[in-house]
Amino acid sequence: MSDAPARTVPAVHGQRQIVPDPPHERELAAHLRASDRDAVLALYGRFVDGETPFDAMMRRVLWNALAKRAGDGLRVERGARFRHIETFELGSGVFVGEGAFIQGRIGGTCVIGDRTWVGPQTFLDARDLVVEPSVGLGPGVRILGSVHTGSPSDKPIIETDLEIRPVRIGAGADVGVNAVLMPGVTVGQGAMIGAGAVVTKDVPAFAVAAGVPAVVLRLREGRG
Repeated sequence: MSDAPARTVPAVHGQRQIVPDPPHERELAAHLRASDRDAVLALYGRFVDGETPFDAMMRRVLWNALAKRAGDGLRVERGARFRHIETFELGSGVFVGEGAFIQGRIGGTCVIGDRTWVGPQTFLDARDLVVEPSVGLGPGVRILGSVHTGSPSDKPIIETDLEIRPVRIGAGADVGVNAVLMPGVTVGQGAMIGAGAVVTKDVPAFAVAAGVPAVVLRLREGRG
């Protein structure tokens, strides 16, 4: 490891003030919401990879138009894509990083709380997913929401029924780079998941967990 000293700098996303969306953006989103849905979905393709401020504004407007609910101050970076966005409930100040993909499901649940940071290249299998406010999902995080039953055994596993299992992430938790959350797990409030961890069991509030499979190493400072 480098001998250079570490530096501590203020957080950016977590401290950013949430500014209400301009009225003209909300009006445009409302107009698009009332328009032909397939045409609005196709319109997103014109702006999804754009780099200009106008492209960024249109991504925000289109997510507002298409989602079940979206709060103020949404930021959607280049290349962020979705499926079944009509199931998404997004809080205020949510950040969706470059190349992220959020896959909803018809009749499913996808709730992402205020000030949550969804890192670049994340994949959220949002079949029954609730992420509470102020959560950090590091770059490359994978959250899985279902598993094939594998029964009966005389069928290829891919042909067997899917069992959808809820995933819950408590407020203020942080999930490290390239970590994987398996179907059915709960990460407690304020918990920290290490980089590359594979979480197969619930993690208690304010615990630090790491490894493959992840195990609880300790509680965060001041918590035990």
